[in-house]
Amino acid sequence: MTDEEDRAAHTPGPEEAENFRRIADLLDTQFKLPGLGMRIGLDGLLGLIPVVGDTMTGALGLYALSTAHRLKLPWGARLKMVWNIGVDMLIGAIPLVGDIFDFAFHAHAKNYAIIAKHLERRKRRAGR
Repeated sequence: MTDEEDRAAHTPGPEEAENFRRIADLLDTQFKLPGLGMRIGLDGLLGLIPVVGDTMTGALGLYALSTAHRLKLPWGARLKMVWNIGVDMLIGAIPLVGDIFDFAFHAHAKNYAIIAKHLERRKRRAGR
């Protein structure tokens, strides 16, 4: 295998983003509330456990940052992702208000959208 082939084989791409999408769905939109049409995920449910729940989902949010790093997303995109994770953790830690917020904010889905947007831009540029 040449050096170029080796680099291409280890270059992260859409499949890595797809792995994060699955995690984002699980955390933010996995379950549909009957009668309400609202989608929730484990982030909101785990957020009901004081301190531990928000810490766990915040730590899972770091997977988004590691994905962004491996995909070499611009720093501006990474900062937006840090903002989403931080807001989710800080407001989510407030009793009751934070629990409601966790069900609605969907930080992980927002971070996936940032990743998908940048991958789509790259794809368009490569097609030129």
